[in-house]
Amino acid sequence: MRFVYNASMSFRPPQGSPNAKRGRTPPPEDTFEEASFLKTLGEKQKPVSVKLMDGQTFQGWIEYYDRNMVRLTRQDAPNLFIFKHEIMYIAEDGGKRK
Repeated sequence: MRFVYNASMSFRPPQGSPNAKRGRTPPPEDTFEEASFLKTLGEKQKPVSVKLMDGQTFQGWIEYYDRNMVRLTRQDAPNLFIFKHEIMYIAEDGGKRK
């Protein structure tokens, strides 16, 4: 017996089919909001807390960021370059830095 693939054969039910399930489209992987959020924090030098995946937390303000890392500038402590994949979250501490 020989099986032949028919390229014109549709594997999906027609759009007008009453039995067709309408699934939700998955959320986009990148909403492009990260860059604007980090830019706003950096321009206003808002104090932030950065929590890392290992549980450490650092305070400072975002001075620079790119696709892979964030530079956290701290008062009375060395500046940190933190890879984004190591960050659990960045939260505003409120108010303007002193």
